[in-house]
Amino acid sequence: MIDQKMTDQEILEQNEALRQPVEVWTRCMGYFRPVSHFNKGKKSEFNERKWFTEEKACACESHQIAVGE
Repeated sequence: MIDQKMTDQEILEQNEALRQPVEVWTRCMGYFRPVSHFNKGKKSEFNERKWFTEEKACACESHQIAVGE
């Protein structure tokens, strides 16, 4: 048996029939909605958002202590 590595493109092409769309939900105005239902302006706003994690955003020691407790 020959061990061949497939490229990402080859894998996608081989499994095209198995692929399906992904529904992305986000919190908007206090409740969750699918992004696909947003109007043009809200979609643009969603795409401009900056993603972060609390650990990277806050380098203060008090935050790390409070999280650890």
